[in-house]
Amino acid sequence: MQKNRFAPASERAGAQTPRRETPQWSAAVPDYTVSPSTLFDHIASFFIGFAAGFVVLFIFYKVIPLAVLGGAITGTVYIFVAEQAAIQKRLKKLRVQFYDLLEAMSVAMRAGNPVLKALESAREDLTLIYPGNSDILVELDVIIKKFYNAIPLSESFADFARRSGLEDVASFASIYATIEGKSSRADEIVRETQQIIADKMEIEMEIDTLMTAAKSEVNIMLFMPLVILAVIGYAGAGFMDAIYTEPLGRVVATGGLIVFIISFIMARKFSNVEI
Repeated sequence: MQKNRFAPASERAGAQTPRRETPQWSAAVPDYTVSPSTLFDHIASFFIGFAAGFVVLFIFYKVIPLAVLGGAITGTVYIFVAEQAAIQKRLKKLRVQFYDLLEAMSVAMRAGNPVLKALESAREDLTLIYPGNSDILVELDVIIKKFYNAIPLSESFADFARRSGLEDVASFASIYATIEGKSSRADEIVRETQQIIADKMEIEMEIDTLMTAAKSEVNIMLFMPLVILAVIGYAGAGFMDAIYTEPLGRVVATGGLIVFIISFIMARKFSNVEI
């Protein structure tokens, strides 16, 4: 993985010890079931879905009202699909941010700081690479604020894991709850969890690299029939007219559309590999 970006200040040439300020806590607790998409994102998603649905239905049926209706339905559905994709993207970013948090905590704890001080130190370090409204900084504000209100760190970590649904956070929260106040191995737990996440991220990147070519081939195989059908329909000198005028042709076109939709869904599902 990447080099340690959170080296102690004593290891940096000419570095000065930063003055610790009272943290400014965020009041809002992040809700990871809500999409971060804006109104503009929804509008863009609708038009993308509308265009895709319109083109596909027009190629299969050549009926503009039907293509418009299908495009509107597809656009509406794609808004929700894009929202779920945005949520998953947000969680992936949060997972990387959590890895950086553990890395910063590990450095602070190796310097002899307790867990709370390590969290506060990690927050200061993370502000150098993430904006103030990033999810991990908001989560740190919530966790530290809860601690100063007599809520154990284990409960805060467990709440973070429950709301985010991230397996790595849940594993860390479970282990920390077991050793809280009973063991001095907290720094080892942080390092081990960090290493596990790093290994999983490396495997995922390798799989993504291997799957890139396969995804391109799948996309070509999915959309090539549409291209062939469109070319023959417009340049075939009436060769495909029966599909657009005869009842049996409509049935054949509908069957082809169903097969295309099923193939598209299966291709997207099988190409989404999770570790």
